[in-house]
Amino acid sequence: MASEIKVDTISEKTSANGVTIDGVSLKDSKIATANSVDSDAYVDGSIDAVHLSANSVDSDAYVDGSIDTAHIDALQVTGAKLNTDVISAQTELAAEPASADEFMVSDGGVLKRVDFSHMSNTPAFRVKMTASQSITSDTLTLTAFDSTTFDTDSGWTGASTYKWTVPAGKAGKYLISVKLGSYTASNDMTGFQMELYKNGARHIMQILALYTDQSLRHCPGSFTTLEDLSDDDYLQVYCKIIATSPYIKGNEENAYFEGYRIIGA
Repeated sequence: MASEIKVDTISEKTSANGVTIDGVSLKDSKIATANSVDSDAYVDGSIDAVHLSANSVDSDAYVDGSIDTAHIDALQVTGAKLNTDVISAQTELAAEPASADEFMVSDGGVLKRVDFSHMSNTPAFRVKMTASQSITSDTLTLTAFDSTTFDTDSGWTGASTYKWTVPAGKAGKYLISVKLGSYTASNDMTGFQMELYKNGARHIMQILALYTDQSLRHCPGSFTTLEDLSDDDYLQVYCKIIATSPYIKGNEENAYFEGYRIIGA
């Protein structure tokens, strides 16, 4: 026959031991075992990190991943409790982000990370002439930009080919600008044209001077174009001057070739 004992109060035997019921020690109205939550009074959302020890969640009640949001207050998970690989505001970035630094964005409600390189106008480059380039009259000639001002993604090949190539994974719309200053010491220039080549073929031609009844000593030329470029497309600049002993003036003010990718286009 089952028995039932009802009492109003179970008193502690000693202040040190408390009362043990089915392996659980009760002392001063607290659960005081090594594997319990030691708390005066907690309600949903009120348990904070300070009061959770390594063994404080009873394995009979919880398994991996079973703590739900109802039992974690909105303000209890702080930056101090996050690993350093979690995106947070704990550490100040005191310099411009590197290309591979990452930001968190919402892509249609799904959180994703994106490299800074996809949020900046790069690749970007500018090359220039530091020495004048003599060319043969009335002959289309590859323009020899001999110095790099900047080249964020190493697309410039330098001497002999003098071309800028779209780096892998950097296709997009690019703003391209070119300026050249044509000269002749004989004051007999009657023609000057500039051409942008794409992948080894003429892409844009601009005639700056073509005269039959007069001649010039100097003719500056420039153009800007918006180009839709694919990976590995490459650009070069050619020019032609009709004059005696013509040349391109060698300084950055007179001769440069530059461009950058436009984000969001």
